[in-house]
Amino acid sequence: MDILTSFVVVPLLTIIGIFFCKSNKQTRVVSAIGMSIQLILAFRLLAMYLYARHGGNTAEMLFMKDYIWFPALNIHYAIGVDGISVAMICLTSIVVFAGIFASWEVEYLHKAFVISLILLSSGVFGFFISIDIFTMFLFYEVAVIPMYILIGIWGSGPKEYSAMKLTLMLMGGSAFLMLGLIGIYVNTGAEGHALTFNILEIAKIHLPHDIQMIFFPITFVGFGVLGAMFPFHTWSPDGHASAPTAVSMLHAGVLMKLGGYGCFRVAMYLMPEGAHAWSTLFITLTAISVIYGAFGAIWQKDLKYINAYSSVSHCGLVLFAILMMNKTAMDGAIIQMLSHGIMTALFFALIGMIYGRTHTRIITEMGGLMKIMPFLAVCYVIAGLASLGLPGFSGFVAEMTVFVGAFQHAETFYRIVTILACSSIVVTAVYILRVVGVLLFGPVTNDHFLQLKDAKWYEKVSTVTLILGITAIGVAPLWLSNLIQDSLTPIVERLSIVQF
Repeated sequence: MDILTSFVVVPLLTIIGIFFCKSNKQTRVVSAIGMSIQLILAFRLLAMYLYARHGGNTAEMLFMKDYIWFPALNIHYAIGVDGISVAMICLTSIVVFAGIFASWEVEYLHKAFVISLILLSSGVFGFFISIDIFTMFLFYEVAVIPMYILIGIWGSGPKEYSAMKLTLMLMGGSAFLMLGLIGIYVNTGAEGHALTFNILEIAKIHLPHDIQMIFFPITFVGFGVLGAMFPFHTWSPDGHASAPTAVSMLHAGVLMKLGGYGCFRVAMYLMPEGAHAWSTLFITLTAISVIYGAFGAIWQKDLKYINAYSSVSHCGLVLFAILMMNKTAMDGAIIQMLSHGIMTALFFALIGMIYGRTHTRIITEMGGLMKIMPFLAVCYVIAGLASLGLPGFSGFVAEMTVFVGAFQHAETFYRIVTILACSSIVVTAVYILRVVGVLLFGPVTNDHFLQLKDAKWYEKVSTVTLILGITAIGVAPLWLSNLIQDSLTPIVERLSIVQF
């Protein structure tokens, strides 16, 4: 079995193993082993990719496999990875590994919970390794559908409403996405070529200008809904607030990245003329996402809602940078996806751990946690500093690269929206410092809190893993930039040759 297929198979084998578990303890052990193997495979893939590139392999995609699946429509199980895919696979492996340990104390229907969580991760891995857009869409649906079950059964608050709202919004995005992908497919025969879903084959075909004008916005919106693009973001705060801890971690940390990755890999790459023609509108919408998300967070008192609106802002920055269509900004977009994925997973893990002890997420009802649970409090400070862009953490590298790339455009419009988007940094600093001040350093508001315990061993495994990811990007970002540079080149070149 090839190493890429193993990223889909290992989660499925883990699920099979969980079916035979007779207790929650056994389920925890099997799931931890399975996701540990997945994490090891991810770093092995990273090492193999770097070795292949160092050896002079200049292929656009490596470790490719292609098996015919449905000949009538020329659908293939076609897989392969470049540096961007490898980076996203590593992100997913880290977040899923941390999520398993963060959900260690789940008791209610624990086996079903873990199975649903791992099934979701299998869909995400399949999405990132696919180079056939039909197969990619199939894995996309596998990743999205379990969210309804996970939130509706194990969530909190108005969980049924949140689960239904999330599902309907994402299914609406899927409908747009399906229409866009079918539109691309049926027009691949415009120059006498065989109809194909293969991304690399489609990239060699010039889709008619009128077709790109029609299907670029449909495809971009389809993926953009999952990326919480304004005005299709409204499912995100409610979904995050009601989701259980590990689900929030995977949802914000990984699942929302499918939107940015899809916009980048499919919409922008395959329809460059459409990207240029529609860029002004979508840059405006994504800039609104960045600013609106930051201001939305500043008015919230619930920790999960604060982080949920913050995710809208940070994910908006990903799409904003992609639409700038130069190498520096797109480099920043990929780093921002990785940075936000790890950072927001850490935030949601810590919020879940704090809520499990205090039974409240309202910041005004808590205070003085630095004295009571110093380990969790220090971890929260680290996550906050990463979010507001302190040098030495991943957030600084990502945001600086995005804004430098965006400001390279000489046009007045681009520079104005970049300056407006930069203002979100100040707003982010305000709500992060406010939360840290009240939550951690304020007076103890409840004497019962004095009896609370600090992090347990499995919670430390989860948080330390994520903190290591944040610092690895922030302290030494060059390795990550080098990893994705070669993969950006064909996409940027394809976008740069379009003239209007």
